[in-house]
Amino acid sequence: MRKSAIALGFVGALVVAGAGYFASLDKETRGILMYLPTNADVLTWSQAQRNAAFRALDRLPFLAKAREIAPAPNPTPLPPGKPLAIPGIDDYMKGQNASALLIVQDGTVRFERYALDFDAQGRWTSFSVAKSFTSTLVGAAIQDGFIKSLDDKVSIYIAGLKDSAYDDVTVRQLLTMSSGVKWNEDYEDPNSDVSQFNKAKPEPGLDAIVSYMRRLPRAHPPGEKWNYNTGETNLVGLLVSSATKKTLSDYLEEKIWEPAGMEAKATWLLGKTGQEIAGCCIQAATRDYARMGLFVLANGNAGGKQITPKDWFAQATTKQMPIPFAGRGYGFQWWTYDGGSVAARGIFGQGIFIDPKRKLVIASNANWTRASLGPEPAAREAFYRQVQAALDKE
Repeated sequence: MRKSAIALGFVGALVVAGAGYFASLDKETRGILMYLPTNADVLTWSQAQRNAAFRALDRLPFLAKAREIAPAPNPTPLPPGKPLAIPGIDDYMKGQNASALLIVQDGTVRFERYALDFDAQGRWTSFSVAKSFTSTLVGAAIQDGFIKSLDDKVSIYIAGLKDSAYDDVTVRQLLTMSSGVKWNEDYEDPNSDVSQFNKAKPEPGLDAIVSYMRRLPRAHPPGEKWNYNTGETNLVGLLVSSATKKTLSDYLEEKIWEPAGMEAKATWLLGKTGQEIAGCCIQAATRDYARMGLFVLANGNAGGKQITPKDWFAQATTKQMPIPFAGRGYGFQWWTYDGGSVAARGIFGQGIFIDPKRKLVIASNANWTRASLGPEPAAREAFYRQVQAALDKE
């Protein structure tokens, strides 16, 4: 990392947090802090700043507060399996600017590697990989009876959306991002909705995300057209917490983290009004991202208990809406492949790839040069195919 990044990050952090706070941090966090900017807008950070921040967002409360999610008392084992030889793996990880890559097949670890001074004990931020966790909590809330039906109106659970473009939108349409409400998800446009909605000032008595989303106009009838929308996942999270009367972190711990046997503590960043940022920002160990994949392969059954409805993942990981990519689709906050595989994806290279046919899970964390453009996404898709082909030859 270049020393030119030090002045802005260090001085700004001291102004915001105070010298006493800086001195109280552990050595690693102080080192990381030296490279951070003063603003909380990750889309404007340099790659060096992101390298520092992605492993530490939950340790920098002047950027965002976080709630903790406790590990399971009895973690699901991930025993070593037969090592998987992957030609070109060094170049691949370097090209991805990868911090972690873990391949689990038939419940055993076939490949595991870390880079960027990151390791198995560290937590890396998820970005939109969190969307798939959030949608799974909807399944848990249906199983628990907190949400009656996917065809319920969203405004039943979020009163602040009444008399807005979301008033006639169903829970199902929110999950499939087919609300028809106008939204711009361009990460490189500073005026896009995804760049602006976290800056919105909440109205009295309303969550910040509701204050922003209720003002958006309608572009299409509900259920007619898919449009990727992080704001809507934040609404899904608010819907779950409203229905369950629990924080998303508590419900995640109860319904996924403990039953699925997660090994390490996780955290979830909070928005302005204290609600978890449901479309983003779970910090977790790479092995626990892989365990989420195993939870999906088990159809939401953990420890002999059915956490989601038995048919939940059959729906959630199947194409519900067409998207403008050949052979692909969108389920309930999961990216689907026509061949039966499914993925959770986050900007800058975070991902969980799940292939039920091969009992395969690939968990990866990275810091791409751009949020979602550039050469890295296509290279990762090719890598998934390479791993599948290698397994087929065994």
